[in-house]
Amino acid sequence: MLRKISWIASMIAVVLLTGCQTTPKTEEGKEALANLAQATLGQFKAVDPGMEQFLSKAHGVAVFPEIGKGGLIIGGAYGRGVVYEQGKMIGYADMQQASIGLQAGGQSYAQVIAFENQASLDRFKSNQFEFSANASAVIIQSGVAAAAKYVDGVAILVKPLGGAMAEASVGGQRFTFVASGQ
Repeated sequence: MLRKISWIASMIAVVLLTGCQTTPKTEEGKEALANLAQATLGQFKAVDPGMEQFLSKAHGVAVFPEIGKGGLIIGGAYGRGVVYEQGKMIGYADMQQASIGLQAGGQSYAQVIAFENQASLDRFKSNQFEFSANASAVIIQSGVAAAAKYVDGVAILVKPLGGAMAEASVGGQRFTFVASGQ
């Protein structure tokens, strides 16, 4: 039984991690994703008015309006987003995550990654960027922007959207960036 559950969970993870592409296929899809990213930024700023100032000081921002995550022993997550440099949209990104360990359930969340400087954004754009299992994200709430800190040039902000997941697993997030027009 455990072998069957592991096989099903691994198949779900494979589909989550390989079934999507970074850039939306149609112009309508690109426009919809850009609109969702702007709405997500608006939601983060509405929860914490200090977020406006915090994000305006960032050199760049990657906005993932919805990341879906699920697992049963083996898990995966996927989300697609938009990347901005000094307020201007420069491309698209996706986030893929695989994990293994004690976990069950599913959830969705929005994620904003703020890049403190050109070097940290360049690392992201060169597809040499991933978070390890011990990267810490701050759950967005009123006043969090004042206490948010960059670690290695990056600040991670998360807003839960729905679902529930019990988890004690090891995994990491990997990102792919594609410039607009590619």
